[in-house]
Amino acid sequence: MDADSLYYSLELVAGSGYTLNIEQRAALQTSLVILRKNYKFQRVLYWGKILGLKEDYFIAQGRGEDEMNDKKNLYSFNCMDWFLLPPATDSMIDEVSRAAKGRFIGDPSYVYEHLEIRRQGEGDEAEEEEVVTKVNEESRLAVTVHQIDEEVSVVPRGAFIKSPHGLVQVNRSFGGLSHSEAGKLDNFLHFSKPKNLKKKSILEMGDLNPSIDFLDVLSDDIPKGSWSLQFECASRVCVLRSLLWLGLTFYHVPMTPQHGYIYIGDGTKNLDLPFML
Repeated sequence: MDADSLYYSLELVAGSGYTLNIEQRAALQTSLVILRKNYKFQRVLYWGKILGLKEDYFIAQGRGEDEMNDKKNLYSFNCMDWFLLPPATDSMIDEVSRAAKGRFIGDPSYVYEHLEIRRQGEGDEAEEEEVVTKVNEESRLAVTVHQIDEEVSVVPRGAFIKSPHGLVQVNRSFGGLSHSEAGKLDNFLHFSKPKNLKKKSILEMGDLNPSIDFLDVLSDDIPKGSWSLQFECASRVCVLRSLLWLGLTFYHVPMTPQHGYIYIGDGTKNLDLPFML
């Protein structure tokens, strides 16, 4: 959610039971402005909070000219001092998936270890080799933020526009979805590189506007039913909650450009979802 409308936005997603106290809000209101100036970001978003056993990680996201590809994530313990997270690489994601298990500790230098025994050769000549995978919690935090952004970040249809040069920017003429449009998952998109768009038929592609329909729609998600859509605050606000990453809440006020999402959770994926539906 945009740092400029933080107070207003937090009230709209408070129905999930997660929010920030007055001290944290005041600190964020100041520090995110300084963060934008120091790093020369176009705008700064308050991304959310990942709960740890000892300390919680507050996450901010800075965006440059290209909203999709020019992103940087930062974390803080006190909402004032921010540290840059490393970009998530394929090798880092692989190491984290093997080594990191359980809850976050709250210490970026904490090291997760995974021992794997590999057999080489066959029969009596087979040799066993022990392979130890080590990864620190800072890398795990970077990978978790990246995965949540890839899988469950949400924007309303039309909120972002793709220029002929490939730049993805905020659509300044976006006035919001109508009440009837906001009640359909087809009008909400994943704010990540599309995966299902190329699988659509020529007939389906003919109905799409390439400048705004360049993202995957939520209604194509597998498994079906991984999103909860409700109207709250006397039907003034459309709220989407992810059942795959519990703690991800998106809001949109129909007929206004106000929208955003926040994640407040323990940073673990709900792998049991297919068996719960």
